[in-house]
Amino acid sequence: MPSQSSGLSDEFIAKQRERLLALKRELLAGEEGTVASERRLREERGDEAEEYEDDAQRMEQDIANQALRNVNDGRIGEIERALQKIAEGTYGLSDESGVPIPKARLDVMPEAVLTVEEQEKREAGQ
Repeated sequence: MPSQSSGLSDEFIAKQRERLLALKRELLAGEEGTVASERRLREERGDEAEEYEDDAQRMEQDIANQALRNVNDGRIGEIERALQKIAEGTYGLSDESGVPIPKARLDVMPEAVLTVEEQEKREAGQ
């Protein structure tokens, strides 16, 4: 039986829910690993004399790590929104227009809550 007017089967939606939960766990575990790695490196260095180059490299790595965390945080938010839509019975329908999101898009990006065109417009506006 399709969910509202998305045309998606309950089986497909259940599969997507499992994929979304697994993806969320994976992203959260990766973030925890990055934080633990940063902490371990700081502990290993201790009170060693440091060079300016070391500081510069660490700053660049911190910037890269923060950018990755920002991307992951955004993606986790999208995953949580998709899970909310599953609970509401609106998964597969665009948050913006309410039109069905193509199943092929959801196969590739289960956290999608906009059509490709809507997503492109949103990204172009940022």
